[in-house]
Amino acid sequence: MTQRVGWGFIARYTLAYMGTCLLFLAPLLVTLALKVNSLVGIDRAPNSLALVAGVGALVAMVGNPVVGKLSDRTSSRWGMRSRMTMFLAPCVIGGFFILLFAVTLPDRRLDRADKPAWSLREVAGTFYVDPRKSPDFAWAFSSRFLIVLAYAFLTTYQAYYLLDRIGSAEAEVPRQIFLGTLVQSAVVVVASLAGGAFSDRTGRRKAFVAAAAIVYGVAMFVIALASDFNGYLVGMAVGGLGFGMYMAVDLALVADVLPDRDRAAKDLGVLNIAGALPSSIAPAIAPAILAIGGGSYGLLYGVAGICAVLGAVAILPVKGVR
Repeated sequence: MTQRVGWGFIARYTLAYMGTCLLFLAPLLVTLALKVNSLVGIDRAPNSLALVAGVGALVAMVGNPVVGKLSDRTSSRWGMRSRMTMFLAPCVIGGFFILLFAVTLPDRRLDRADKPAWSLREVAGTFYVDPRKSPDFAWAFSSRFLIVLAYAFLTTYQAYYLLDRIGSAEAEVPRQIFLGTLVQSAVVVVASLAGGAFSDRTGRRKAFVAAAAIVYGVAMFVIALASDFNGYLVGMAVGGLGFGMYMAVDLALVADVLPDRDRAAKDLGVLNIAGALPSSIAPAIAPAILAIGGGSYGLLYGVAGICAVLGAVAILPVKGVR
């Protein structure tokens, strides 16, 4: 049975999510890209980064559904969602806020008698949701995949974009990415609060998700056409508007189209493939796009914009929510 949570839960969850993002995004946005660049040079960096980021994303793609299924089957006295493991194992140095959320999270328990038996079919189903039986879930998966693919193009290659297209000095890139991320994050906070509130008030999800995806696509086009750092900042701000509204509403939409409430963690694990796989695919295909465009990062982010717009189109066939 669904229970409402209070502001205390929301505050702890927000801090834990921020801590996780800080741990994972900082190496991806700056440290990893610049390290690869220092080792192989700007000409070979896109291909080398593709290999490094792709392998990590493939590991995450497999791990998400497996951890979700194990969570659905857990009968531990600590609750079904393996609180300590879920929040601390992926990032041992996750920090105080993640630990705080994990320790204070209330959870239901699964009786041992209710645990489903293991079978080959059960294991195979860990990574799959039948689109014929759950078309809404399949469309939501496709939409998220396309939008996260656009996001992956941006985050994976923005250091090289600043170096090559904007002409920034390597010493300036960390500060510029910090400023861009700061601008985007500030807009994300406002857009998330406003988008979520308006979506709840109107009872509509699809229109907000589609609009958010289109706005994010526009942001990619702005960055693609930018010729200086100010243009990049404008694109990041517009991207924050779209991504903030998307993050606030998409998860609510997904919660309404989950195929099986008793296997919610597994199904969300499958959905998270749409969040992990693009981080592997984007680096894999980006070098080919750059080669076609003669090394043009403008073309790369133009393709990212098209992906985001297609993500808006993919959400329209969902019928289970307005």
